[in-house]
Amino acid sequence: MHAKTLFITRIGLLLALTLAFQMIGLPQPVTGPVINAVLILSCGLFGPWTALVLGLVTPLAALVRGQLPPPLWPLVPCVMVANAILVVAFHAMRKAIRTHPGNAGWMIAVISIFIPALLKFGFLAFCVKALMPLLLGHPLPPALAAAFTLPQFFTALVGGAMALGMLRILKAQTASTKK
Repeated sequence: MHAKTLFITRIGLLLALTLAFQMIGLPQPVTGPVINAVLILSCGLFGPWTALVLGLVTPLAALVRGQLPPPLWPLVPCVMVANAILVVAFHAMRKAIRTHPGNAGWMIAVISIFIPALLKFGFLAFCVKALMPLLLGHPLPPALAAAFTLPQFFTALVGGAMALGMLRILKAQTASTKK
C-alpha cells in the first residue's frame, strides 16, 4: 500500500473510532483519558503526525458534540495546542529515552507520560488563568476554569498509562508472532 494511502487510512480509522467514542456522550473523566490514550497510542504506533491530526480534530468534535459549553469555545485552539504539546513531548521523550537503553523500564514509562502530561496541564492552566482572561476581558467562571486545570493532568496521566499498557501488549504480541 502506498505510504500516503496508509497514513490517511490510519488517521481515518483512528478518527472514526475516536469520534464514535466521543459521540457516546460519556462524562469528561471517562472521555478525557480515552482521547489522551488514543493520542499517545497513535503516536507510539504510527508516529507523531497521525497523533497530531487526531489531536487537532478531537476538540472540534467536542465542540460540535456540545461537550464544551459556549463560554469555553474560545479554549478550543488552546486544547488543540495542548494536545499537540502532549504528542510532541511524548514523542521527544520516547526518542530521547531510546538513546539511553540502560534505564529501568518502569521509570522510562513514568517519565515518558508524566512530563508530557505536566506540560499539557501547564499550558492549559496558563490559557485558563492568564490567556483567556486577557483575550475575553474577564476571567472564566471558576467551575469551568477548574475543568481545564488539574483534571487535565490526571486525564493525560491515566490516558498515557492506558496507552503504554496497550503498546506493551501490542509489542509483546508482535514479538511472539515473529518467533
